[in-house]
Amino acid sequence: MSVKQLKEFLHKMQNDASLKKQVLSSSTADDVAQIAAHLGYEFSGDELLRFSGQRVGKVTVHKNDVPGEYN
Repeated sequence: MSVKQLKEFLHKMQNDASLKKQVLSSSTADDVAQIAAHLGYEFSGDELLRFSGQRVGKVTVHKNDVPGEYN
């Protein structure tokens, strides 16, 4: 995992209101990783989830437990 890339993205996010809104409206960690990839940062959704609970600047990464649909 590129912790450096992840931390750089989180620093960018805390200073960019539009990016923060986009990240907060994302459904999955993979969606966040894709947003980051479009900006040149390389980390996976799984890597982001493993970073849960850690703080970078003003941003703390939290994993949201959203139950899936059951049929």
